[in-house]
Amino acid sequence: MGEYKLLSTIKSPEDVKKIKSEDVPSLCTEIREKLVEVVSVNGGHLSPNLGVVELTVAMHRSFDFPKDSLVWDVGHQSYTHKLLTGRFSKFDTLRQKDGISGFPKRAESIYDDFNTGHSSTSISAAFGIANAKLLSGDQSHTIAVIGDGSFTGGLAFEAMNNAGRFNKNFIVVLNDNKMSISKNVGAIPRYLTTVRIQPWYIRVKRGTEKILTKIPVIGWGIKGVLRRSKSKIKNLVYKNTLFDCFGFTYLGPIDGHNVEELENAFTAAKKSRTPVLVHVVTKKGKGYQPAEDNPGEFHGIGQFDIDSGEPISSHKGFSAEFGKTMCEFAQTDDKLCAITAAMTGGTGLNEFSKQYKNRFFDVGIAEEHAVTFGCGLASKGMRPVFAVYSTFLQRAYDQLIHDAALGDLHLVLAVDRAGIVGADGETHQGVFDVSMLNSIPNTTVFSPTYFDGLRMSMYEALYNQEGLAVVRYPRGGELYKPEGFGEESTDYNIYGDTNADYLIVTYGRMFSYAARAYGLLKEQGVNVCLLKLCKIKPINSETVEYAKGFKSVWFFEEGIKNGGIARTFSDMLTHVGFTGNYHLKAIHDKFVKQMSVNEALKMLKLDSEGMTEVVIKDLANEKKT
Repeated sequence: MGEYKLLSTIKSPEDVKKIKSEDVPSLCTEIREKLVEVVSVNGGHLSPNLGVVELTVAMHRSFDFPKDSLVWDVGHQSYTHKLLTGRFSKFDTLRQKDGISGFPKRAESIYDDFNTGHSSTSISAAFGIANAKLLSGDQSHTIAVIGDGSFTGGLAFEAMNNAGRFNKNFIVVLNDNKMSISKNVGAIPRYLTTVRIQPWYIRVKRGTEKILTKIPVIGWGIKGVLRRSKSKIKNLVYKNTLFDCFGFTYLGPIDGHNVEELENAFTAAKKSRTPVLVHVVTKKGKGYQPAEDNPGEFHGIGQFDIDSGEPISSHKGFSAEFGKTMCEFAQTDDKLCAITAAMTGGTGLNEFSKQYKNRFFDVGIAEEHAVTFGCGLASKGMRPVFAVYSTFLQRAYDQLIHDAALGDLHLVLAVDRAGIVGADGETHQGVFDVSMLNSIPNTTVFSPTYFDGLRMSMYEALYNQEGLAVVRYPRGGELYKPEGFGEESTDYNIYGDTNADYLIVTYGRMFSYAARAYGLLKEQGVNVCLLKLCKIKPINSETVEYAKGFKSVWFFEEGIKNGGIARTFSDMLTHVGFTGNYHLKAIHDKFVKQMSVNEALKMLKLDSEGMTEVVIKDLANEKKT
């Protein structure tokens, strides 16, 4: 790619300020070349980052970081920020094990003011930072950058409502690219559209004030009255926006790809004695044609060919199989509804959204609302399915308890990306949903291993269960499947040497690794039987009675140990009088850092070799005692 003559000289934001104005476009071009070069190899969030190059450059030229504070909402669009804050030399390690993160990390740089990964949090966090500064006498600025997609989340409005009473030095940058991951929906995107196409606001406001102040004697008085007035006259003259109603001074819309205009807007914002919202309009995927043409496809992408934009590898995954299954069921079930929180494509619901438009609901980035909305559908006899990534389901814990389970309403959750997800790191690992759901009464959870099991589990959850029913499945596609093995039951399956003294229990894709470990152990003279759970809550008592007959039992779980299924299984074994040895291998009280899925499972000893090593070591220790 490029030689990066300008970009390679930047070690801090001070160097960005030294770039001549006429050289800024060249710097932005170099940044885009570097983004495409690295993401094409490492994967990552390309479209969001290409869209904020000029915006990021302008902020680093206008503010004094790290004295001023910058909080990125979600943080997946902070790559340019990293390049401009001393991380150019390490940028090739983006999203790799022991490399720089794809999200802001306080431990990584003094320029990363707040750890982010989920949406709609930036204004709340930044407002907290601004108040902490005020209490300590710090007069520096605090900036929150939030996308129009994240602005559909309720937390953003809670923060806006609270922050409108602040005095100064607090700035919200609304990055309006007309998208989140899927196309934005709802009233807020429609409102922003009307603002974008009517850039009269500042001109009318300034023009009116200028005219009024020139009227002898009474002009200044009228101006003051209008400013203080709560009447319709004020609205007619000043054309108030929604943001003014929150107490923010509105600046915009600003061309998000014009650095000079952006710098002027930030200069004006810094002079305001009220909180300011700077409305910036950008193009997602800007500067790389394949990403401009398909911004959703390049929002989060794996390796791809730079020239063509085509993915280097692709395979049919559980998300696609789920979407196919939903369409099949919907053909004969006119009560079946699908809900997503701005993740139509990611959860495999594109085709459903086209075939069954009236029964498809994208609620925006609002998981809490999605669950309660689904409960409302269920209360009137519909069959709602909320498709959501495991990591984002965490945000709706209260609604799952209060509105779904406690209300005894039949809501189905399709939990995608369950388990380790890889390079997105701690904020996106799907390892908490089982412990979370395991604590909720009136809940049934299925965790199939293969596509057949997914289809059977979905049918069971939809038509043979009551209350809250969950089907969880991993990122990617099917893994190793023993010859002749089939998921014949949505309760449990048994595989291997049924006469063995040793038993391995697991569920989900861990069974594929356990099945390979079965062969590795056999090569070392250790015969084991495998018990694969599909319904993991409630656990079928037959499986516990079956496990009771073995001398030693190992439970391997791709999730948090505390509150997990392995712990529940252990309690049930003890209750039925099991006297053998029980070994539990799960994720113990820690976050799993960014690395590939294979690297993470190897580190956790949850891959085939790791399982084999654990069993051999435990057997050796048993013999010593």
